[in-house]
Amino acid sequence: MGWHGKILRVDLSKGTCKAEDLNQEWARNYLGQRGLATKYLCEETDPKVDPLSPDNKLIFATGPLTGSMASTGGRYSVITKGPLTNCIACSNSGGYWGAELKFAGWDMVILEGKSKKPVYLFISDDEATLMPADDLWGKSVWETEPTIKARLQDPQIRVTSIGRAGENGVLYAGIINDLHRAAGRSGVGAVMGSKNLKAIAVRGTKGDKPHDPKAFMEATVAGKKVLAENAVTGQGLPTYGTQVLMNVINEIGAMPTRNWREVQFDGAAAISGEAMHEPRKSDGKANLVTNQACFGCTIACGRISKIDEEHFTVKTKPEYWHASGGVEYEAAWALGSDTGIDDLEALTYANYLCNEDGFDPISFGATVAAAMELYEMGAITDKDTGGIELKFGSVEALTTLTELTAKGEGFGKEIGLGSKRLCEKYGHPDLSMTVKGQEFPAYDARGIQGMGLTYATSNRGACHLRSYTVASEVMGIPEKTDPLVTDGKAGLVMAFQDATAVVDSSGLCVFVTFAWSMEDIAPQIQAACEGDWSVENLLLTGERIWNLERKYNLSAGMTAKDDTLPKRLLKEAAKTGPAKGKVNDLGKMLPEYYELRGWTTEGVPTNETLDRLAL
Repeated sequence: MGWHGKILRVDLSKGTCKAEDLNQEWARNYLGQRGLATKYLCEETDPKVDPLSPDNKLIFATGPLTGSMASTGGRYSVITKGPLTNCIACSNSGGYWGAELKFAGWDMVILEGKSKKPVYLFISDDEATLMPADDLWGKSVWETEPTIKARLQDPQIRVTSIGRAGENGVLYAGIINDLHRAAGRSGVGAVMGSKNLKAIAVRGTKGDKPHDPKAFMEATVAGKKVLAENAVTGQGLPTYGTQVLMNVINEIGAMPTRNWREVQFDGAAAISGEAMHEPRKSDGKANLVTNQACFGCTIACGRISKIDEEHFTVKTKPEYWHASGGVEYEAAWALGSDTGIDDLEALTYANYLCNEDGFDPISFGATVAAAMELYEMGAITDKDTGGIELKFGSVEALTTLTELTAKGEGFGKEIGLGSKRLCEKYGHPDLSMTVKGQEFPAYDARGIQGMGLTYATSNRGACHLRSYTVASEVMGIPEKTDPLVTDGKAGLVMAFQDATAVVDSSGLCVFVTFAWSMEDIAPQIQAACEGDWSVENLLLTGERIWNLERKYNLSAGMTAKDDTLPKRLLKEAAKTGPAKGKVNDLGKMLPEYYELRGWTTEGVPTNETLDRLAL
């Protein structure tokens, strides 16, 4: 597909929608999606802007391979300054919405200002209109999407929207498209809610062709063959989804449990990918109904699940008896082992609510886990919770808090702050398992050392999708490294970070990297776009994007002191498993990482580095 060369600028304060030319020089330097939108954000906003003020901008961006025949070419990203972290936020989603925006002829939508009343944006090819959404405000994603489709009388329209969490300012609210695909992290949905924007509906009927159609077809066909023949992308992910990791990570002693006090969960098997396939005793049916693919994807890792109709969470809610998005690994971990809960049906219910009302199950579950520890030590009481007994392992506490957080009621308002602010409020900031204010994903950095450096240096706060060293340290991709040693991990993290920045900017899903190297990706981008997209140039582009994000964060007020981990990971050794007796040795890895990056000992890119990257 390459670039259409056109962006849509929407001034919500003025109620205007205008087309303008894409800056092609920036496109050549930053490729698309994550990189290109970050460049626009950096040029057009003050890094010190209040994330929830009208002066912040919200950018929906596609990559040059979005909407193409490249496998997984259905991705889009939402870029803004995140309210959870106060640093750069880029949240990536799959499904079909991103491809539809590309079909409508747009590379990017930039939203600025704030509407006086709730609105939604309707894009139909070249036409863009702001529509009243007063009657949609207060409705969930599951109500909003079908209502808009019916109102516009087109079932093929694709919708991305916020639920009540985004409206109520939950700091980790996400943006949901296709009912259960999410731009889920860093609070991008809260920014959308602060602008009184309920949804963006898109219908595209335009076609496009890559720069070199023949070469593009050859490269994408070859890439799909590699994915099909790979054990992870051809077998493991289609069969078990990301949940293929649950038992594996637990066995190697890197499964964070009960707010990271432990590294193994005795209930992991009950909430694993294998368990999702097993028939229930109550009705003989499995939790998993089928797998599902996003646009153009040949991997199909998505989960579609159906809750046991006799489970207490849904007995009085027949609307939850239908099949919808099932738990992925990160959600199963955060809602499950981190809170000490091994009830798969309860986790599925909580995950449904996160999808329905649009909030990140990782940050939500991790915040509940922190609250449970605070409750256990007496810092939070029944008076604070409104009578909810916040005990580890309590299914009732988890499901009740999911409902309250979605509604913005009771103690759910406190959970909606995220664990950093919650733990600070109740006097124990060290119990927040976060970096830069964002909650950790599901890999303990004592058992997987490279992930500690990954979390500490991630530009959007703790994140596994910025540098998935688990691929190397656990799965042996592209080569096996020892998860318990620190040697070479600085270089490994940097390489993963730069390569992932390229993938995120291209319109592809990061899961292709389980099978593809940059040598598989470069020919596809080269055939789709004009210019030099050799492996060397792509990796330079990835490094440029990473340093641009770093510059933004430094200007926003971040310092090297923010490149750290909670004391629990640095001081409290793992109690069981292969990592028993180990803490994360960040102090050894971080100086080497700064040096490899071409940054000062204070984590600031040197003038030489900036000049080399044309920054």
